[in-house]
Amino acid sequence: MLRINALRFCLIKSSPLLNGCNLSPQTLAKTPLSFPKPGTVIKFSAHVFSGAPKSYSTSTTGTGRKLLFRQLFEKESSTYTYLLADVSHSQKPALLIDPVDKTVDRDLSLVKELGLKLIYALNTHVHADHVTGTGLLKTKVPGVKSIISKASNSKADILVEAGDKIYFGDLFLEVRATPGHTFGCITYVTGDDSDQPQPRMAFTGDALMIRGCGRTDFQGGSSSQLYDSVHSQIFTLPEDTLVYPAHDYRGFTVSTMGEEKLYNPRLAKDKFHLPTTLQETFEKIMENLNLPYPKMIDVALPANMVCGLQDPSAKPVQAASN
Repeated sequence: MLRINALRFCLIKSSPLLNGCNLSPQTLAKTPLSFPKPGTVIKFSAHVFSGAPKSYSTSTTGTGRKLLFRQLFEKESSTYTYLLADVSHSQKPALLIDPVDKTVDRDLSLVKELGLKLIYALNTHVHADHVTGTGLLKTKVPGVKSIISKASNSKADILVEAGDKIYFGDLFLEVRATPGHTFGCITYVTGDDSDQPQPRMAFTGDALMIRGCGRTDFQGGSSSQLYDSVHSQIFTLPEDTLVYPAHDYRGFTVSTMGEEKLYNPRLAKDKFHLPTTLQETFEKIMENLNLPYPKMIDVALPANMVCGLQDPSAKPVQAASN
């Protein structure tokens, strides 16, 4: 009976006379079915929820400026690469966050198809599970500059620190220092000015993942430092801020700051006032993960410490603080 009524509802809703009416189950059962004539083409429409993440769309600011955004995936290391561009600017300047060497050709093909000008290749930290694509990008696209944190002690064309802003066209990313997974981790956050895209977007690397976080047992990692970084630099962003991590292993693509503050099992606030503090609980969890040695670390770390700087004699420059 449930299936019949569901079918009856669909057929009634498709009728021009009754479309949009709220019918009770009793009325539904008494209403005669109206089947279309043979050969009639039935059109179905899908509702798009306004709250759905705009991972593959163009976001418009209050002043009409447009951010083009694409989320890309490398399956072997489960790494997300992010493409951002100011498509309102005449040159359509673009940047890539956390590119992977194995997918550089794919990324450049997309950049070309969209008519963008790639100017920066950024890393959130020195990765241990894949080789960064910044080196290849620099060889294939002259003029592209690599960016990483000064605290990482690795090489790049531009070394950034907390408070720096990375401009691409009239849009920018703010740099926030979020060490803990490694000592050089940073988070890139879209601007909060009125002419910047809203809601804000945070590219958190391995500091904050969807319902998790990065390990803290190598590369100068520290669970207490990671806890402080997340709570002071990431969780302080507006709750509608979109969270885009460097990895995901369970099929998630995006979260929000409000969700992670509520549901992240390692970092969510303690609602039950347990005897131990949340930070103590977090540190104990991290100490007992017993994760295997990263299989790519011996290859990835040496390569990523040079971060794509092609000329060993070149001296990196620091971004101007704002």
